[in-house]
Amino acid sequence: MQTSQNVYERISEILEGKSSKLISVSDRIWDFAETRYEEIQSAEIQAVTLEAEGFEVQRQAGGIGTAFVGGFGSGYPVIAFLGEYDALSGLSQQAGTAAKDPIAEGGNGHGCGHNLLGTGAMGAAIAVKELLEETGLQGTVRYYGCPAEEGGGGKAFMARAGLFDDVDIALTWHPWDENRVYHARMLATCQVYFRFAGTSSHAAFSPHLGRSALDAVELMNIGANFLREHIIPEGQLHYAITDAGGMSPNVVQPNAEVLYKIRAPKISQVEAILERVKDIAKGAALMTDTELKIQFDASSADLIPNATLGKLIQKHLEATEAPSYTEEEYTFAKEVQQTFSTEEKAMIEKNDNKVIAQGVLDFPAEPGFFKGSTDVGDVSWLVPVGQIYVTTCAFATPFHSWQLVTQGKSSIAHKGMLFTSKVLAAAAMELLDKPEMLEGIKAEHEANLGGETYRSLIPADTKPAPIKRKKSH
Repeated sequence: MQTSQNVYERISEILEGKSSKLISVSDRIWDFAETRYEEIQSAEIQAVTLEAEGFEVQRQAGGIGTAFVGGFGSGYPVIAFLGEYDALSGLSQQAGTAAKDPIAEGGNGHGCGHNLLGTGAMGAAIAVKELLEETGLQGTVRYYGCPAEEGGGGKAFMARAGLFDDVDIALTWHPWDENRVYHARMLATCQVYFRFAGTSSHAAFSPHLGRSALDAVELMNIGANFLREHIIPEGQLHYAITDAGGMSPNVVQPNAEVLYKIRAPKISQVEAILERVKDIAKGAALMTDTELKIQFDASSADLIPNATLGKLIQKHLEATEAPSYTEEEYTFAKEVQQTFSTEEKAMIEKNDNKVIAQGVLDFPAEPGFFKGSTDVGDVSWLVPVGQIYVTTCAFATPFHSWQLVTQGKSSIAHKGMLFTSKVLAAAAMELLDKPEMLEGIKAEHEANLGGETYRSLIPADTKPAPIKRKKSH
């Protein structure tokens, strides 16, 4: 293969030549703002782009409507790039303004930057494909279009379908407010609906004939609140009442529903907590003489880090030429920062009034712990996963916020996305050029699993489903 410096230059040349196309794809996905398992347009625009670049694309991969896999090449090693493109509900926001201004009240928005995430990973795959053709190296490059990371566990369903079974290494990233190799564990999680069915009745004339499903939901929530003291300190219970039964207080509510999200460091701990929550729900049904139906929604495993792969990516993150920023970009970032909370502004002040983060943070000696969840965790149990976080927004921008959405089409975001494509492509090319490096990465992966094997909490009869919309009355 070419010298290392030439590889960086060639990767940059390829991606700069395709930058307009990639930016257009990212911005269109931002416009679509489709939520979990409804990313029809977002998935299709990426699939069409890959086909135009010479990839063979399998749509509806694993029987999942908005999942797809684009592949090029043949044989060992198989390098996978993981992409996402789902938005969040309730975060509609105009782009490029430092004022909260929804496009559509209550609409969707890319509050986690997945329009950038998917396109940046896809750009890396395209660059690697071009270099495979030019160098004649053996190997396979794939881009995995993964839906529903936001609460839908898309990769868990893809893992269940066996889509990662022959992958050797997976690479991905996440938009962020700093540049770093991600080297930390994350929480496992699951989401479960609890639906109660009772009997309606006139609340004044015949309340004794009614059986309130809303009472059952409230009693379940009270029981879960008492449970919180008696689960492991790292465990978390979140809930949302997704159906309160209606708008009429003079009716005994016959139907009500609550959605629970459970988190813990290990999937086995999530499972244990879930069984206790189920018992509480059953008790609430007994107390109210209502019927209970439990419907599993989604699950994500805890994330397994890999230091050997992380250090390899760190080298390329430091060696790839990072973006510089204009005065206009700094001005916009400062304007957005002025809308932050007191706590976020304190963080900025603590970090020397940083506006846009540059440079690369050191690789941590030991893996940290991040109190979030991702379905990348499911893939990390099957194959070694390397992940970077790259600056795409003003420093200290809160995620899942309108401030993140408004920056999603900015030149700051575009620069971070293209920088990511270059870094991940360079890391992949080193692995393709020196496949013997995979032995050490895979050996660490096996050691980190500690003899455990991957398993998902998702029941066999559970299918991927869009987010439930709030009922109108």
